Formats: sequence, C-alpha cells, structure tokens
Amino acid sequence: MARKLKTYQTSLGFYDLAIAAPSMKAALEAWGAGSNLFHQGIAKETDDPDVVAATMSTPGVVLKRPAGSNGRFAEESELPTDLGGDNGATRERRRAKPAKRPAHQASPKISEREARKAAADFEKEQRSREAERRREEAAAVKERERREKATAKVQAALDKAEREHAKRAADLQAEAEAIEKRFRSEDDRWEKERERLQAALRRARE
Repeated sequence: MARKLKTYQTSLGFYDLAIAAPSMKAALEAWGAGSNLFHQGIAKETDDPDVVAATMSTPGVVLKRPAGSNGRFAEESELPTDLGGDNGATRERRRAKPAKRPAHQASPKISEREARKAAADFEKEQRSREAERRREEAAAVKERERREKATAKVQAALDKAEREHAKRAADLQAEAEAIEKRFRSEDDRWEKERERLQAALRRARE
C-alpha cells in the first residue's frame, strides 16, 4: 500500500525547494542532498496550503522558486533578482518588510482518494526516476566498454607497430654491421694489395 505523502521544504543555493514525498529520506534523495538537511535545521515539513497544493499536484517532482521569496513553487523558476546587489542591502530590506500573509491558513483538505492518488503518482515518479537512472548507468557502462574496446584496439596497433619497428631496426643494424665488416675487409685487402704493388714498382725502378 502506498504511503501517505507529506510536503517538505528546504533552501539550497539560489532556490527554495519543495516536494511531496512519503518520508524525509525520500525528500533528501529527490533533492540530491549529501547530508541530512532536517537535522541541520535547513529543511522541514510544511503545511503551507499553497506549497502543499503545488507539491501534491505533482508528487515526487522537485519544485522550486527563488530563494527567500514568497513566490509560487514550480518545476522551472527564475533566479533571485537581488543577486550581488548592494552587499545584501536588498535582502535586508526584504527581511525587514516581509510580505503580508494571512495570519493563519488551514492546510487544504485532501480526500483519502486524492491522498492515495498522490501517493501512487509519487511511486510512479520514483519508478520513472529509477528507470532513468538505470538507463543512464547502462549507457555509461556501454560508453565505458566502447572506450575500453577502442583503447585496447589502438594499444594493440601501437604494440604491433613497435614490434615491427624493433625488428626492422634490428635488421638494419645487422645490415649496417655486415657492411661495416665488408668495408674493413676491403680496406685490409686493399692495404695488402697496395703494399704488394708498391714493392713491385720499387723493384721495377731499380
């Protein structure tokens, strides 16, 4: 049976975030939080009727609005308009003069049927997110295998080329040594022949 959903809210970076989820743990996972924001006092469960209505209409989907604003939560949001302005003076003025809201608003009444539907929608969104994660992981594995295969192919070609180069270099070295030996042999032969002919020349001149 699907668990009843609650609305959780936090503030990360430039945005306030909200989500309808069955637990704090599920909310943290959806926000991609690396630590327990609830224990740190950065996140909380909210019964703000506008926030609850927005999140319950799209359970499991992270909604956002500019950080510190009182705007409507939505899947897409503009950045805060006071970024870097006046060394925070604009934010100070906004804190000094908060937007007027009704003293109290009751949480919207959600029927049991609507609650079950929201919970079922949340689980559907979770399954969709998990399926997308598995697809991304499978694609990453496939891409890694493709790179490893391509790398192994190029490495094999490089190793083969190095072996062929080493063999050719060794053959050329052997040829060079053989030619050098022939040069030395020819020098020795010529030296002996020259000495013999010079001796014969001297005898002919006597």
